[in-house]
Amino acid sequence: MKLKPLRWLSLVLATVALVFLSSQSVNAATARHYTELEFPPLKELEFPDYDRFTLDNGMVVYLVEDHELPLIQGTALVKTGSRLEPAEKVGLAGITGSVMRSGGTETHSPNELNQLLEQRAASVETGISDTVGSASFNTLTEDVETVFRLFAEVIQQPAFNPEKLALAKKQTASGIARRNDDPNDIASREFYKLVYGEDSPYARTVEYATLEKITREDVVQFYGQSFRPDQMILGISGDLDPVRMKALIQEVFGDWQPEEVAPLPEKPEVSAQNRQTGVFFVEQPQLTQSYINLGHLGGEFENPDYAALSVVNGVLNGFGGRLFNEVRSRQGLAYSVYGYWSARYDYPGVFIAGGQTRSDATVPFVESVTQEIQQLQTQPITAEKLNYAKESILNSFVFNFQTPSQMISRLMRYEYYDYPSDYIFQYQQGIKDTTIDDVQRVAQEYLNPEQLTILVVGNGENIQPPLSRLDSDVNMVDIAIPSSPSS
Repeated sequence: MKLKPLRWLSLVLATVALVFLSSQSVNAATARHYTELEFPPLKELEFPDYDRFTLDNGMVVYLVEDHELPLIQGTALVKTGSRLEPAEKVGLAGITGSVMRSGGTETHSPNELNQLLEQRAASVETGISDTVGSASFNTLTEDVETVFRLFAEVIQQPAFNPEKLALAKKQTASGIARRNDDPNDIASREFYKLVYGEDSPYARTVEYATLEKITREDVVQFYGQSFRPDQMILGISGDLDPVRMKALIQEVFGDWQPEEVAPLPEKPEVSAQNRQTGVFFVEQPQLTQSYINLGHLGGEFENPDYAALSVVNGVLNGFGGRLFNEVRSRQGLAYSVYGYWSARYDYPGVFIAGGQTRSDATVPFVESVTQEIQQLQTQPITAEKLNYAKESILNSFVFNFQTPSQMISRLMRYEYYDYPSDYIFQYQQGIKDTTIDDVQRVAQEYLNPEQLTILVVGNGENIQPPLSRLDSDVNMVDIAIPSSPSS
């Protein structure tokens, strides 16, 4: 029987009304304010079961099983870094780390190596940063033996193909030519030079002159000084059979005995005497806003007060932080604003604050950020702000340690820098134990708003009031790129 159009329309409307009223009554019965919502407690942080052993040649190995996916990944940390390269050959470490992989091995050309990995949707990568060298692989479980052997080849038998070395140097030179394109990069680079010293291994930059001095012999020597079994920590996690994996590791790395070479130099120290204080300016007339960094030398993670300083970071930053609420939201002085005690593992980091603002708000921005730091020293925070900062830090642990590979990576890094294996738990407890008095004490002890290095990148003509309101002696910073000696 067919329904008449009017009757059909009435039924549809009645059904819609019934659904709407039902949903409204359900929502009215169940809707609660967000402050009334209850959540289960966060999962306790714990390391997965793992196996740690050392080969006869001194190489340390961590293994952890994770059978959730048919994947295996590994990372090697190597005791080296760009801070150890000669001052006259800055850029050597980065090029060495790049060409180790791109240059192929003694057994497989670059193209052959790439093809073998691509056929298996696998990867092998290498690199050297300021304080550590690394090599990594990712593979399907079924391909682990083939890929791991290629990974071992790259580490033990890099060919340093001359053509790939020339290409790496050319790409580095291109980076030098473009390094002043981004004002954020300028602000960061020049700030670290002012804080650490222009020639410090923690701030110096590769130049055409240092790049041209790098030869293949230099690369081979730096590799030989760096990639050695007794300077390497290897961690492998995933869908692995530990017995089979141990046998494979022993087979491909157990007999590795590199040639005797001169050791790398000792880790360079940071000298506070190299630091420059005051106001510094980089003229960029094309800009309509200012990029600002201000701060001073900081400290290391092993500092007993690092947990309390992390809470200071939480008080200053984020949507509920003082800098965001006051400088950005209430005063409208910033597009972005931040302030961090940024520690390092084995050398002093920095305390750095800053952000971006329109040109005419540059000086008020600096004054306002400085005032917030001073206020943190003179006025105790509220219990609400303390708890918010602590909970934000503690809750973030869930996202930083979600997988066994993340946890094993943290264990490896602690061993690399000679930290206790339970450091993360000590830090976690330190956050929980931090008090209002602790926050004010460390702010007074470690933050120096009267002795800041202030760097501004912007359009001087549009910065009104002028930077001289901050300091009568404004230092101009020259960022011109020195030309190549051979040009």
